[in-house]
Amino acid sequence: MKLKLKIAAAAFVMSLVACSQPITKDYKDASLSIDERVEALLPKLSLEEKVAQMRIFHANIGVEHDENGNLKLSKKVIEKLKLGIAGIKNPGEHIDAIAAAKLNNELQRYIIENNRWGIPALFVTESYNGVDAAGCTKFGRPIASAASFNPELVQRQWDVVGREARLRGMHMCHSPEADLVRDPRFGRMSEAFGEDTYLTTQMVTNAIKGVQGNYEGLGNGTHIGAVAKHFAGYGQVLGGSNFAAIEISPRTLIDEIYPPFEAAIKEAKTLGIMASHGDINGVASHGNPELLTGVLRDDWGFEGYVVSDSNDIARLFYFMNVAESPEAAAQMGLEAGIDIDLYAEDSYAYLPEMVKKNPELEKLIDRSVRRVLRTKFILGLFDNPYINLDEVKKGVRAVSSLELAKESDLESIILLKNENDVLPLAKNKSIKVALLGPLLKENTQELFKSVTGESIEYLAEKGFQLTDEKVGAPKLLDRDGAALDKLENMAKKADLSILFLGGDEFTSKEAFFNNALGDRATIDPVGAQDELLERIKALGKPVIVVLKHRRTLSINTIADQADAILDTWDLSEFGDQSTARIIFGEVSPSGKLPVTVPRSIGQLPFHYSMKEINYKKGYLFLEDGPIYPFGYGLSYTKFRYSDIKISNTEITPNSELEVSVLVTNEGDIKAKEVVQMYIKDKIGSVTRPDKELKGFKKIELAPGESRTVKFKITHKMLEFTGLKMEKILEPGDYIVKIGTSSQEYLETTFKLKN
Repeated sequence: MKLKLKIAAAAFVMSLVACSQPITKDYKDASLSIDERVEALLPKLSLEEKVAQMRIFHANIGVEHDENGNLKLSKKVIEKLKLGIAGIKNPGEHIDAIAAAKLNNELQRYIIENNRWGIPALFVTESYNGVDAAGCTKFGRPIASAASFNPELVQRQWDVVGREARLRGMHMCHSPEADLVRDPRFGRMSEAFGEDTYLTTQMVTNAIKGVQGNYEGLGNGTHIGAVAKHFAGYGQVLGGSNFAAIEISPRTLIDEIYPPFEAAIKEAKTLGIMASHGDINGVASHGNPELLTGVLRDDWGFEGYVVSDSNDIARLFYFMNVAESPEAAAQMGLEAGIDIDLYAEDSYAYLPEMVKKNPELEKLIDRSVRRVLRTKFILGLFDNPYINLDEVKKGVRAVSSLELAKESDLESIILLKNENDVLPLAKNKSIKVALLGPLLKENTQELFKSVTGESIEYLAEKGFQLTDEKVGAPKLLDRDGAALDKLENMAKKADLSILFLGGDEFTSKEAFFNNALGDRATIDPVGAQDELLERIKALGKPVIVVLKHRRTLSINTIADQADAILDTWDLSEFGDQSTARIIFGEVSPSGKLPVTVPRSIGQLPFHYSMKEINYKKGYLFLEDGPIYPFGYGLSYTKFRYSDIKISNTEITPNSELEVSVLVTNEGDIKAKEVVQMYIKDKIGSVTRPDKELKGFKKIELAPGESRTVKFKITHKMLEFTGLKMEKILEPGDYIVKIGTSSQEYLETTFKLKN
């Protein structure tokens, strides 16, 4: 009995001891909060394992399938994965979706099984025409999407991007771009959503909501996380030259450049931000704590991770010349708030040795690793790291996704000119049409026939290329007189010609290091394109131009000579079919310009929302104004604007106004119209924009139908950065303009009172 009592007493004491000990939380316990799981895992990691969670390498260093379809890793990759890794860029990008999903499952399994704590990796892609990988739905580029002026359509498009990427086994996307693009010399212009702050904000937030599945799609494994880029001011590089300096006023930075990024964080909940290649007024963005910590985190409350652009932390030393050594560059990036080093072997790789000399750096390393681990938990990778291969075939390139690509095209095509209503053409009229020019594709004639059937006879000939199409630094080809003669003779045999002109992926592209060029010193159409148009026009037959391009072009000759112009930017894989449907009247064009089209490169900078004083004088020997203004785009019908009304002539910081306009379709076909609202501050304590887009709605009207379109005006629309560099509401008079473009509108006035 005494022995039993002693045993019982001992057990009781042990239970008291056990209760007094802290309960160790297991990071694998899915019932814990994400923050609890992060804090349970972080202390377990060695310093070297922590730093591994701050690095991404590219799959092209040795991640592939062997001849039997099994995972094959290079010795370099195997060595990198011993400690785990933050992520890998583009694994499986050149193989179809099912093969990529299989590869990425095998790769993820290898990573989990070969680091001590089973930490999964982030697989990262990009999206400029849909998922940048083989076998996915190819959509139009972002600037083409912007031309739709349809944020809901953009969200649906990026929802497909998010789903298709996740089914390939991807988890993050270094897209979309929240940059403003106002300099068409810049080769990356088509990657962003245009020149306007409000339009870009609407497009970026909806793209992020789409790709992330309204955030809910992250943890349930259906979507991927977005990384909005490039923070901040990247599109404003001097001379339109990639990697050049950025000189931008603090007021413009705050009022025009920041808002799309702020909305990406606060409204769309982007998981990531990528820092900008450049500097801002001399302060390199990758070493700027005021920008990456002060603005992003302290002011806006961003909780995700910040990733460097390619090798850019190391470039603080060997390119930007703002760090004394590679180690100093690594410390600058770390202190500024860069959490993940993209690609570099000469930057964060030095951190373990640096901590030995400066142990305080480990606190900053822990800060970054928390953000990376948090992202992996949000995406559910610890609990469900693999893709169900049975779902891939059903979900990638689904019929609904392909139809969405076509729908997006149709809403993005812009009718710039339609002299004597030459368009639309009749499908049932027996005519011969010449499809000519350097932007003609091999399947263009086939796609046109899919729309018109056999009633239209086609002649098709590309004629000549614009460049030698070398990837790094393409060169313009010499004028080919024989090719021009051939195209002219073909046009003589036709009743009308459709010329495919503009530019392509070789005349506008990203400029990399190692002398890979992509920016241009002129913005005129290159080669003999204008000559081709003039020769065909001289035949006295109708000439329709299909303008394809990735940067704004000063299309003076095209605007003057063509009978009709369809601006298509860079559309989906079905782009030529969609163009044919517009040309032959199945759908009325409804796209609007997301940029201003200048007459000359000498007018730059030249966006519609410049300060009013910029418009005081023009230039000698040049017609004033743009060729086509921001927001411009014609239709096959005529929309009449009338009866503009405002609910009150005064607004206060605690009230709102409603402004409305009556829009009537006076034609005989159903069509869509983008109704645009601009606001102008008549007098400001600082010089103010000439006007600013503050709202738009895309509506569809039947023939003869009228609709009252309403907009709210809030005090937030009227805020700007005042004399003391603080956001203010300044009492005074405002003009609200509602119309079909930034230059054609009705207007009324109101007053802001305190």
